[in-house]
Amino acid sequence: MIRLVPTAIATAGALIAMTAGAVAQSKTLDAVKQRGQLSCGVNVGLAGFSAADDKGNWTGLDVDYCKAIAAAVLGDAKKVKYVPTTTKERFTALQSGELDVLARNTTWTIQRDSAQGLSFVGVNYYDGQGFIVKKAAGAKTGKDLGGATVCVQTGTTTELNLADFFKASKLQYKPLVFEKADEALRAYQADRCDAYTTDVSGLYSVRLQMAKPDDHLVLPDVISKEPLGPAVRQGDSQWFTIVRWVHFALLNAEELGVTQANVDQMAASTNADIKRLLGKQDEFGKGLGLDNEWAYRIIKQVGNYGDIFDRNVGAGSRIKIDRGLNRLWTKGGLQYAPPIR
Repeated sequence: MIRLVPTAIATAGALIAMTAGAVAQSKTLDAVKQRGQLSCGVNVGLAGFSAADDKGNWTGLDVDYCKAIAAAVLGDAKKVKYVPTTTKERFTALQSGELDVLARNTTWTIQRDSAQGLSFVGVNYYDGQGFIVKKAAGAKTGKDLGGATVCVQTGTTTELNLADFFKASKLQYKPLVFEKADEALRAYQADRCDAYTTDVSGLYSVRLQMAKPDDHLVLPDVISKEPLGPAVRQGDSQWFTIVRWVHFALLNAEELGVTQANVDQMAASTNADIKRLLGKQDEFGKGLGLDNEWAYRIIKQVGNYGDIFDRNVGAGSRIKIDRGLNRLWTKGGLQYAPPIR
């Protein structure tokens, strides 16, 4: 009988863990290429982020991230299967392999980034939770909601943040909880509650869908940090890196002034950073398992981060949300990407 000393046992355990990790590699890139289509989890319907028209055409900030990944990996931003997922279903769909990536206005938290088997690749929208109320009620800030009934979706960070806010403010309130966001919103519109709470971006989105948007007010309070971004399954480092650098490419393109409108003109630039971004200098696609024009295709077919923000939720959209924290770091915001070099 062979006796293992503690060091040998530890080494054997490490080897087993490494082997298990290798087996766990899902090789998502190979699967996506073989399938010829990206499976992307999106919201069932949130204007500005992911919504389908009556012909089944999907648009939105998160939808454009799906398109950007498909452009980089498959060469065609149209090669996406959009999978509408509810708040309750979204993580299971990704964990099970039904999705290649989840791009569904989802908050990055430690629980989700560890115990739930997900890896967030970055933040494509810095958000925070807020309240919407009827203007006629007279509330001007969240501190005016003492004793109010608040409609909220259960099983979310939103519900926890709501409780924390009222506890910290030493105010009483009554939560009216619903499994689905649209149920909570309908209850608010039916005057079953005094306020509805979700991410501020979502509040501006649903306000547009109301019969009389001007009768409703998004309060100025931001009661939480809600860094929203795409997530992938743990265990496939190559796929994680690809999706993360799709995000970084969008940011770098905006910082360098490379847009969907001028990308072909910029391809002739002598600027070394632009040449590297567009695959005209060095070979940075190789390390990702992609060709050298992966970022060029993203910008040509989808645009840069500013293009995506503007047309979906910013000044060029119906929602017209100020970029705020989502400005580039060079403009006083938080969006910052490592260099391609």
